Amino acid sequence: MSKRLQSKYKINRRLGLNLWGRPKSPVNKREYGPGQHGQRRRKPSDFGVQLAAKQKLKGYYGNIGEKQFRRYYAEASRRRGDTGENLVGLLEQRLDAVVYRAKFVPTVFAARQFVNHGHITVNGKRVNIPSYNVAEGDEVQVKAKSRELPLVLEGVESVERDLPDYIEVDYKNMKATFVRAPKLADVPYPVSMEPNLVIEFYSR
Repeated sequence: MSKRLQSKYKINRRLGLNLWGRPKSPVNKREYGPGQHGQRRRKPSDFGVQLAAKQKLKGYYGNIGEKQFRRYYAEASRRRGDTGENLVGLLEQRLDAVVYRAKFVPTVFAARQFVNHGHITVNGKRVNIPSYNVAEGDEVQVKAKSRELPLVLEGVESVERDLPDYIEVDYKNMKATFVRAPKLADVPYPVSMEPNLVIEFYSR
């Protein structure tokens, strides 16, 4: 098992939930955390609750680094409107998140690697930066040479996830159009996300 896969499963077990709603998650068998002391349960403090909410949201998008995640918070705070909703919208505008939502690949970790390896174009230009900000109306497409890769076929055929209404997909041309930045209620998270607690964490 690769380090990336081990890390992904460890996130699930540490948080005690099936973060991506996958049938292979070890949490389906063992709901306690990894390690010798994983079965101990204590009532978390307010700080612990906020920290868990942050780790959950960070982990869902492929375990984004703290420095980068803090930048998303700063940008969400700078924008008008609800900061928590803004944060979710910014995360969903990441190129790897759009590739994952469009079901071009089976996991968000695969989406990051897929973009990194140059298999994706945005408005006809190759983009290999997973954190690239996709704007409303942008067209994200799988390159013709990459459309028959086993990873892509697995993603397209997956029934684990539904397409959200803020992304339109043309599977014949393997093209997705980012219609709009979503609100929290629009995002099909398999678990409850609490961006308001994340904002409280950074506002301390």
